[in-house]
Amino acid sequence: MVASHGGQRRGRRVMMTGGELDAFLAGQWTCRMATVGPEGRPHVSALWFVWDGTALWLYSLTRSRRWADVRRDGRVAVLADDGREYGELRGAELSGRAEPVGEVPRAGLPCGELREPERLFAAKYFGGRPMPYDGRHAWLRLRPERVVSWDFGKLSGPPP
Repeated sequence: MVASHGGQRRGRRVMMTGGELDAFLAGQWTCRMATVGPEGRPHVSALWFVWDGTALWLYSLTRSRRWADVRRDGRVAVLADDGREYGELRGAELSGRAEPVGEVPRAGLPCGELREPERLFAAKYFGGRPMPYDGRHAWLRLRPERVVSWDFGKLSGPPP
């Protein structure tokens, strides 16, 4: 994974460490995912996710515009952010190519690659109860090629 701030002013001062990024992504409930739609038009949608330390796992409806976009062009950007006041603003943007993993749609057949993401997902969203397979969702995996993160709580003083 490449951690980059692409010329962002103050980037290194506000950038999250690897441990901070892991904790932040584990604690966020919803992300927004941007896909490349028909004719290159962007499409942004919200969904649930888990981070395993190396990949972002997104549980998506397979009959959605998001899914169709990813199947046509896997380039995506995902944003998770938090905070209201300037000094509370934190976030991470992960970009790269998303790819389907496992059955489409997911029916629960054994899949070693999905063991850990499904354990994390069930713990986060279902209180540890087993994953509910509804025949409408499947997994997308994003191994980010670029990560930009920020935590304005690391800045001292008032906003610029």
